[in-house]
Amino acid sequence: MDVKVLDSQGSPAGEATLPDNIFGIEPRQDLVYQAVIRDEAGQRLGSASTKTRSEVRGGGRKPWRQKHTGRARHGSRRSPIWRTGGVTFGPHPRDYHVAMPRKMWRKAMFSALSAKVQSDRLFVIAGFPNEEISTKGQVVFLDALDVPTSALYVTDTPTPELLLSIRNLPDVALSTPHTLSVRDVVVFDYLIFDTDAVAALELLWGQA
Repeated sequence: MDVKVLDSQGSPAGEATLPDNIFGIEPRQDLVYQAVIRDEAGQRLGSASTKTRSEVRGGGRKPWRQKHTGRARHGSRRSPIWRTGGVTFGPHPRDYHVAMPRKMWRKAMFSALSAKVQSDRLFVIAGFPNEEISTKGQVVFLDALDVPTSALYVTDTPTPELLLSIRNLPDVALSTPHTLSVRDVVVFDYLIFDTDAVAALELLWGQA
């Protein structure tokens, strides 16, 4: 499909062809949901850890004798009902990774990108304004594109000037075709690709 290419002022600067097998398919919301769950699960560290009664210190002897003390019977200070005892059913380090076949993940990515195109929330631009470090310049650029909410920049050649210009914008982030995730496509309201990123995506997934 053919789309307009915009300049940094939001004016038409030509046309670009988006691959139909990436940006023009019928979205599969079920696959998008699975891919987002996979991406979010992969971000979990799984490092929470507690000690069981066999791992805490103490408990080498019976706290007091079994009978004739007027107190409840106990055999170890490691018991979970003691303040310094072990933890029952507490968390332990684990891997939250969720497996997903590559073909399904690609279909989910193509579905998410196609949904953005169908909702007119994907822009293709000739290039990002990155000649100098200017957060105000990025705000003016987004206003020119009429982007009122969150946006994800996608470029194959990120520059330090561009990274520094957007880092103080809370609803703007930067990605590359190789690091783009389905969750990013779904979470950010608008996607802004430069022409290099479109070419890189076609090279990366065009034969998928």
